Amino acid sequence: MRSRLAARSARLVLAAATVTALAATMTACGPEEDGATDSAATSAATSGSSGGGSTTGGSGDSGSDSGAKDSGSKDSGSKDSGSSDSAGGSEDPKKDGYGQSCGTNDVDFKVTSETQAGGYYLITVSAKSGITCYLDPNTPSVSFGSNREGVASPVGQGGEDPIKLTGSVVAYAGVSPKTTNDDAGVEFENIIIATSEDDPDPAEIKLPDTAKVDKPIVTNWDDEIAGAVPRIV
Repeated sequence: MRSRLAARSARLVLAAATVTALAATMTACGPEEDGATDSAATSAATSGSSGGGSTTGGSGDSGSDSGAKDSGSKDSGSKDSGSSDSAGGSEDPKKDGYGQSCGTNDVDFKVTSETQAGGYYLITVSAKSGITCYLDPNTPSVSFGSNREGVASPVGQGGEDPIKLTGSVVAYAGVSPKTTNDDAGVEFENIIIATSEDDPDPAEIKLPDTAKVDKPIVTNWDDEIAGAVPRIV
C-alpha cells in the first residue's frame, strides 16, 4: 500500500514538474512569439505603408497623366500659335497679292526719256519683290506739280485687260508733257504717279531732264512699249 502511494506521489510530483517546466517553456517562448507577431505586424504595417506609397504613386501617375494633359494643352497652344502665325500672315494680304489691284506702294516706277512722237516720258512699272497684283485697264494718275493744269489727261490708248505684275513682268504707260505748239509751259523736274486717282500715297519720281509742261497727256497701261507711245487721237 505504501509503495503504491509513493509511486502515485512520485507520478504527481513528476507531472507537476512537467507542467511547471511546460509553463516555463511557454513563458520563455511567449515573448519570442510576441516578438515574431510584432515583427509580422511591423512587416505588415511596412507593407501597408508601401501599399500606401503605391497608392500615392498611382496618384503620382495620375498627376503625370494630368501633366501629360497639360503638355497636350501646351501642344494645343502650339497649334494655336501656328494658327496665329497663319492668321498673322493673312493680316497683310498684299504680301501675296493674288487677285488684287496694284496699289502705288506695291510697285516700283522707272521713268525714261524717249524721242518718238516728238518726245515723251516712258513709265515702266513692276511689282515689288514678293508681290503679285493686277493693274486695272485704266490710265495711271499722272501730274506735274499740284496745280490742276499739271494733271495729264488720258488719251484712251493702251491695253484693255488687267495686267498681272509679278517677278520680272512689267507694264508701260507714256506721258507727253506738252501737246501745244507754242512756247508756253511751266518747267518741272519731278513727275507724280499713282496707280489710281484715289491712291492716298502717290510716288514722286525725278525726271531724267527738265520738262516743259502744258496740257500733258498719258496713255493706258500696256504690256508693250509700242502701245505706250502717246498720241492725240
